[in-house]
Amino acid sequence: MIHNTIKHLPKLHQIILGVSGVLLILMIFWPSDEAEASRQVRAIELIPGMQYELPMPVFEPSAAIDDAVFEAENYITHKVSRGDTLAKIMSKHKQSPQTTYKLDNAGEYARTLRRIRPGDSVYLQINEAGQLVSLKYPLSNTETLMIKAQDTDFVSSIETKQVETSLNFAQGTIQSSFWNAGIAAGLTDSKIMQLAGIFGWDIDFAQEIRPGDSFNMAFEELYVDGEFIGYGDIVSAEFINQGDVFTAIKYTDGNYYTPEGRSMRKSFLRAPINFSHVSSNFNPKRFHPVQKRIKPHRGVDYVAPVGTPVMAAGNGKVIRSAYDRFNGHHVFIQHGERYQTKYLHFTRRAVKEGEWVKQGQVIGYLGSTGMVTGAHLHYEFLVDGVHRNPRTVELPKADPIDKKEKDKFLLIADKQMSLLENNKRIMLAMQ
Repeated sequence: MIHNTIKHLPKLHQIILGVSGVLLILMIFWPSDEAEASRQVRAIELIPGMQYELPMPVFEPSAAIDDAVFEAENYITHKVSRGDTLAKIMSKHKQSPQTTYKLDNAGEYARTLRRIRPGDSVYLQINEAGQLVSLKYPLSNTETLMIKAQDTDFVSSIETKQVETSLNFAQGTIQSSFWNAGIAAGLTDSKIMQLAGIFGWDIDFAQEIRPGDSFNMAFEELYVDGEFIGYGDIVSAEFINQGDVFTAIKYTDGNYYTPEGRSMRKSFLRAPINFSHVSSNFNPKRFHPVQKRIKPHRGVDYVAPVGTPVMAAGNGKVIRSAYDRFNGHHVFIQHGERYQTKYLHFTRRAVKEGEWVKQGQVIGYLGSTGMVTGAHLHYEFLVDGVHRNPRTVELPKADPIDKKEKDKFLLIADKQMSLLENNKRIMLAMQ
């Protein structure tokens, strides 16, 4: 009967009813965002470190604070709005200017309240007489500013929660790009950058990565009260690049070494910018695209999005930070007596002449200033005043592990190597 009724409706109405029915069925059977997210998270818990065809969810350190925890302790939650100051917050909760003054002078930790930002939460405990008893201001997942009334004044302190560390693993094989392989292995953007940074002295990630290259790594996951709050450091990693195996072990001094104790860190970065491609190599007989004549190209041109940070290739002193119509915004760095590096065509410089910089420090941002045909970083490397190919010049080694620490380090290295090897076996068994 219903079918016959529909048949007698105008054709437009029949179409509308048909589409509505399909949408209703999809709404019933299509999983909600929450259900889909739960399904993905469970997959990670069941098979940690597994390679997936599709990117796994990326977890970044959470700054969220559970208001219910404080409200259960009879604290009032105040969400900081634009323009809020400590004085305004206290006034909204009927506290006197004298109370505000005492809070502000409750010790050095209390000065943090001068830097509250919109979106932050401040928790107030007020007694039946309407007087402020205590104030809490979460600074991070692990630290909270605590100010308590004491006699006629207030005193401040920092409450710190214990962070528990567990170890997780990730493994990937490059198909299209290192970045995509990292995402597919469940790594966050920052972890991918950190992994590249560890091996950046031996591998040019802009030019030398090939399909079939692979990585295997162990890294820290951080928990507070059983709740995941973010990632810690990479503790060990292996990268196979064109058949060459590179392995890095983190020691207690915060540096990475080979399993034999040689430093992974060289005196210079192989490339001062991440995840770009080379548009022009070192070439003494290059034809200049703008000046239309043979002119030596004494450096390497790295292409990346405008604004990409450019790092100092090594420790040194900025001997030039300026602008001219040929080089655009540029920076020259002197590294001891023999070495000099030059960086051209920034959109903006981040260091001044005479300033000392450390390896990896951001010195400017990629752009297209000066005589160029497109946005890129032109990078030069000089040894004893002579231009050398930045991509092939032999880089001096950094200091190995301290002899007094070597035996202790070798024990850690053996353990980490075993963990990485065991992770390989597990991954192979699961394929």
